Amino acid sequence: QVQLVESGGDSVQPGGSLTLSCVVSGYNYMRKWMGWFRQAPGKEREGVAVIYNGVSGFSTYYADSVKGRFTISQDNSKNTLYLRMNSLKPEDTAMYYCAALGSVESAIQALRSDRVNYWGQGTQVTVSS
Repeated sequence: QVQLVESGGDSVQPGGSLTLSCVVSGYNYMRKWMGWFRQAPGKEREGVAVIYNGVSGFSTYYADSVKGRFTISQDNSKNTLYLRMNSLKPEDTAMYYCAALGSVESAIQALRSDRVNYWGQGTQVTVSS
């Protein structure tokens, strides 16, 4: 049984930082894309950052809205996916979801929520003064 369990969401002030974690079990993520998505109230779920765990190392890709501020990483020894978020803005407020993707042909496709096979339960991030 595949389980993705997120943690680390919190309320922070603008300009602050947070690190989200996602423990993965029951799933072989080697040579597959994993990622973080988010959904704000009244908005569609969107891809934030994705990572490919390949034979020769990791590849990452980010949505333009978070590029340079967020960093996705993965620790295979701990079966854990991370999202480091710096310089947080009020518009980053959302429920953040860990995701395991199915077959995709490019990093851009990996940011599409309709390519996700498995979702975590989500962790809330609120950025407000």
